[in-house]
Amino acid sequence: MTSLTTTLRDEQRLITSLVELMKQEQQCLVSADSDALVAITAQKSALVQQMAACASQRHQALGAAGFAAAEAGMEPWLAACSDADNAAGILWRELLERTRTAKELNRVNGMLINKQMTHTQVVLNAMRTPAGGVDAGVYGPSGQAATSGPSRRFVVA
Repeated sequence: MTSLTTTLRDEQRLITSLVELMKQEQQCLVSADSDALVAITAQKSALVQQMAACASQRHQALGAAGFAAAEAGMEPWLAACSDADNAAGILWRELLERTRTAKELNRVNGMLINKQMTHTQVVLNAMRTPAGGVDAGVYGPSGQAATSGPSRRFVVA
């Protein structure tokens, strides 16, 4: 039981760090700070890997204690737990609440990313098509200036 409570504390610490990082990510998305986003993405990836390892440890501990080795095993384990002050139950509920917060931040951040991608695509399209609406763009897909078609050069003899 102690290992499950310890794992819950570790998971709670990690999800709290992830939520804070996602809030920073949101600020960077709003301010279009791509350099900071690169660093945040690496940190998020590391946290998610650590969280997955903790969840796996929790599942193994649940299975070893005779409960379902999955999220479904938590409620029966908590009901059977002889924790007088219900610390494990409180940790679990807080973990679930912080997970919901992280899920909502992820949803909003995804919308911000999509908005930024749409804006970038509009700008790229504007750079490819001149103001007159002619198909010959200013820049080609390679980022190099596109040619405007055959030239009309006169040969003087």
